[in-house]
Amino acid sequence: MTPTEIRRTPADPAQPPPANAGELLRRLYACRGQMESESDLGLAGLAPYQSLAGLDQAVALLAAAVRAGDVILVIGDYDADGATGSALAVLGLRALGATSVSYLVPSRFAFGYGLSPAVVDAAAALKPGLLMTVDNGIAGIAGVERANALGIPVLITDHHQAGDSLPAAAAIVNPNQPGCAFPSKHLAGVGVVFYCLVALRAQLRAEGWFSAARPEPNLAEFLDLVALGTVADVVTLDHNNRILVEQGLRRIRAGRCRPGIRALLQVAGRDPTRVTATDLGFQVGPRLNAAGRLTEMTLGVECLLCDEPATALDLASQLDGLNRERREIEVTMREQAETLVERITSRGDDLPPGLCLYGKGWHQGVSGIVAARIRERYHRPVIAFADADDGFLRGSARSVDGFNIRDAIDLVDRRRPGLIERFGGHAMAAGLTLRPESLVDFRLAFREAVREQLGDAPAVRELRSDGELPARLLNLETAEVLRLGGPWGKGFPEPLFDGEFEVIQARVLKERHLKLRLKPERGPMLDAIGFGLGERLALASGCVRLAYRLDVNEYRGERTPQLILEHLQSTT
Repeated sequence: MTPTEIRRTPADPAQPPPANAGELLRRLYACRGQMESESDLGLAGLAPYQSLAGLDQAVALLAAAVRAGDVILVIGDYDADGATGSALAVLGLRALGATSVSYLVPSRFAFGYGLSPAVVDAAAALKPGLLMTVDNGIAGIAGVERANALGIPVLITDHHQAGDSLPAAAAIVNPNQPGCAFPSKHLAGVGVVFYCLVALRAQLRAEGWFSAARPEPNLAEFLDLVALGTVADVVTLDHNNRILVEQGLRRIRAGRCRPGIRALLQVAGRDPTRVTATDLGFQVGPRLNAAGRLTEMTLGVECLLCDEPATALDLASQLDGLNRERREIEVTMREQAETLVERITSRGDDLPPGLCLYGKGWHQGVSGIVAARIRERYHRPVIAFADADDGFLRGSARSVDGFNIRDAIDLVDRRRPGLIERFGGHAMAAGLTLRPESLVDFRLAFREAVREQLGDAPAVRELRSDGELPARLLNLETAEVLRLGGPWGKGFPEPLFDGEFEVIQARVLKERHLKLRLKPERGPMLDAIGFGLGERLALASGCVRLAYRLDVNEYRGERTPQLILEHLQSTT
């Protein structure tokens, strides 16, 4: 395991410790560049849609299709961002007056990722007047060529990095395409769809489209979908995304959310009135993603589209069952991946700065999670490969902060033309396809690309701490304030504290998780849980230094403060 170092955010030495939870929250915001005047996160603070390149052309296409009653076919992706974006596009366009909107989410197993010619052929059978991609398409050059040949216009909405060439689509809306001046480059795919709908509504309003018989919709009512997709896709929560997520969370807490989201929270055992971004990211998102990982995302999209609570709960229960199955597969694959890494070190070799792992029989829908787990443990970029049904290898790549893994794959592709069949993604996550006989050469080329940026050994894993939390603030009130003080996430991290505690009791739960009873230097005893830290049981005695988050534990109707451990080290 990579060595870990806890580093505190520098504090003003003249500033006394925070007196209460509210003052603590204000200081945490300030450390993250958030001014108090911005903290209401109202919709008025959103970046205007007018600066999105390609939006005028997109709106013209959509408005014409809506007025003519043409079939608009949404082509989504098979992850939570793609599912929420697809549901949003369908619901939003229908609310705006479109009479014929449907969707197609290609199976990752039958079609792979993105707008390929095969996907276009499958879509053409539905006789669409317009194809609208969601969370994909920016790399679909061949797919757009096929659509153009069939006479089907394509509107691409995406947020992934663009390559050197863009598809010849009728319109492209992507904040990361060259020449786009939109200030927030971190929109998720579902966020891009939301902006397209807002712009379309403005155009239709100007045309006099809405009336008493066709009322203008409040698109903010769909922000629960935007919040879920944004958090689940782990995009950076800049100010713009924080507004979208916070507004969505407020609607969920107020009971104004899709029945499918409410049902997913129910099967996850989460109270909608207290929902946080963490709940969306770690409880709802994985259950939604399970459909795309193990079968097809149609089940997930149908859950989000469903208006009937009982049916939504049935669909959510099916997704929960798939997620349990996914966990079992993940455990087996993760253990095998750990063995592969251990074999490298057991031979006396240094662990390379970038890891390419392949296991016979691995499930390609779960390989991305395994790559993330190995990345977290060894603090290295990781690509996990699995056999695809078409005879190729599909790789899921996950990166560490400061290393753009999509650009690294692109560098390998430029240096070794033909080695990679296709690829796409962004800085922290990417996907690629190889011929099996190319794996050895790709592994060497990838290691070299990583080594050029990170050196032979990645840096020590750093945990950035907000400092020591005074014992008087280790209470339920502070935990509640922090829990609802977000939304926290990538780029606006949930508060992490560190300090020394005396271990009163330590045990391992479910063979993996570390459960502690702790005594701070001054203050009442606390419970703590370290997920996946069971291997550190031997260190959990006497006085220890912990990096932790303060959270609320709910058990049998009782709410108590609890520490969620990120790291434990002995002080003796």
